[in-house]
Amino acid sequence: MSTEHVLDHRPSGRARARIRESANKVPEVTVYFWIIKVLTTGMGETASDFLAHLLGPIPAVGLGGLAFAASLVLQFAVRRYVAWIYWTAIVMVSVFGTMAADVLHVGLGVPYTLSTPLFLIALAAVFALWYATERTLSIHSIRTRRRECFYWAAVLATFALGTAAGDLTATIGLGYLGSVVLFAVAICVPAVTHRAGLLGAVTAFWTAYVVTRPLGASLADWMALPGGRGGLGWGLGPVTLSWTVAIVGFVAFLAMSRRDTEPAL
Repeated sequence: MSTEHVLDHRPSGRARARIRESANKVPEVTVYFWIIKVLTTGMGETASDFLAHLLGPIPAVGLGGLAFAASLVLQFAVRRYVAWIYWTAIVMVSVFGTMAADVLHVGLGVPYTLSTPLFLIALAAVFALWYATERTLSIHSIRTRRRECFYWAAVLATFALGTAAGDLTATIGLGYLGSVVLFAVAICVPAVTHRAGLLGAVTAFWTAYVVTRPLGASLADWMALPGGRGGLGWGLGPVTLSWTVAIVGFVAFLAMSRRDTEPAL
């Protein structure tokens, strides 16, 4: 799925080089983008649960928060898109976003029927403020520090929303495999409606972006959790490790091939 390219004035010379350097903070949206995005969502889901069981919920949240903050500091520090830095930040957002949703449900007793709309409202608020300030939500215009802040706030909100929505569908009778089927169908809707000219590119992109979270998380849960909970019983650790290896492989390929890097002007 492609996203909307905003028609900007293109200055020449040194000024254009500076703008391009700051614009390359996010990857081009290709098939590899969606594959890695789904993999990071599933890996974040099982890694969060694995760390919570291994270290305990509070130390796990603390460790996840520190890793999340460090990855964003590194992402903001670079002046262009760097594959391994960007996707490390996405992985940390996935892990910490899962923990944030789980803390509300497990730690504070907030039901998924309440946390899901709350995260939806939070995401809508981020988008509303972003658009009111910048007049665009296109990821092809992430070329200033302020837009980058809005981008990562939206990403974090989508992960928390997707986690809560995926857990909601899994606990109301669909189960994990049923949720996988539901969200696999759901992610096709923005793609089809966009190609039919019924949905704008930016809206289609962010809709699909939200759905990747419960899709990947439901698939990973189905693979990892025991049969008594509707899963295959492969275990949180093995699923986390195997999905991490897959992520590293795809990111290494992109880092070498630069297939997700904006072409030179």
